[in-house]
Amino acid sequence: MNPKRVNQRQGSAIATIKDVAKAAGVSPSTVSNLLNARDHLMQPETRRRVLEAMEALSYRPSRIAQQLRGAPNLTFGLIVPSVANPFWGSWAAYLETAAHARGRQIYLCNTERDPDRERAYVEQLWADGVEHIVLSTSLPSLEHLRPAMDAGVQIVAFDREREETDPPELLSVSVDNEAGAWMATQHLVERGHRRIAFVSGAIRTVSRVRRFAGYRRALAENGIQLDEALVSDSPELGDTDSGSLAREAVHALFELQDPPTALVTINDMFALGAVAAIRDAGRDVTDVAVVGFDDIPIGGLISPTLSTVHQPLREMAEAVVALTINEARAGESLHSLVFAPTLVERESTSRRNT
Repeated sequence: MNPKRVNQRQGSAIATIKDVAKAAGVSPSTVSNLLNARDHLMQPETRRRVLEAMEALSYRPSRIAQQLRGAPNLTFGLIVPSVANPFWGSWAAYLETAAHARGRQIYLCNTERDPDRERAYVEQLWADGVEHIVLSTSLPSLEHLRPAMDAGVQIVAFDREREETDPPELLSVSVDNEAGAWMATQHLVERGHRRIAFVSGAIRTVSRVRRFAGYRRALAENGIQLDEALVSDSPELGDTDSGSLAREAVHALFELQDPPTALVTINDMFALGAVAAIRDAGRDVTDVAVVGFDDIPIGGLISPTLSTVHQPLREMAEAVVALTINEARAGESLHSLVFAPTLVERESTSRRNT
């Protein structure tokens, strides 16, 4: 029987395992084998027919029924600060793609890095049977999530390198933030800059502390004394209003008696705000060098195009999903992975300081 014809006759009715079995010409137990990861028991042609029938009928297995049968929940929770920053939207898209390729789904939550909201989301996801949560907020302490981890929730910390106080079961996947900021600062030094500012929201997340450390290290290695007046550290994190925070910070930097000639920004959204501030001041946007961090797509489309530090999000997403699934299936110990960043040189740093 053609499953597409079955779907047309049934209209919008919710399909069952029996409907799928009838459309594929197999028994309900065969469909159940596929749903419960026992497809090694069937022939490839049978598997193909079942999958085609499920797609044609828009069949969705009942999560509650699967849990009652002891089947694993195939959903990840993803917690980000705010998709108002396109970096987090890109990260969610890459993670979703990697998860879907392995039959998983994603629940997305925005928390503005608020520990109370994080705890509430984690508790709700856990109550819904979600056991694997990708936490992308880089807060220095995860104690607010300790009860959930003790109950069996697996937390995967993204954009947060491992801390000494972290529990051994925590999986961390991050770019080398210190190395990335060092690259950005070193690049500006090599372009002849000595008055290099660091533009950021509050430096109180693990990733931001590491990036600031990379900036300081590059200055020190080049014999440049750190000038606190060139460190713009807002009391706000700036996840949703990063552009305006950066704009205000750069306006203040330009009012200094000896203003900076180059800017290292905490992320690309801060870099875009910095470029806007340069234009506000009536200056040529290539006169003040700007380097971002993250390599969001818009950075290559603006004028001037943005020099930035690239994070390999596709590979990092693959690592998060693969390691989590392997851990769930094989009971292996968790890992901490740190990916190497790369510097992308574009027009925003093309002019040398002379």
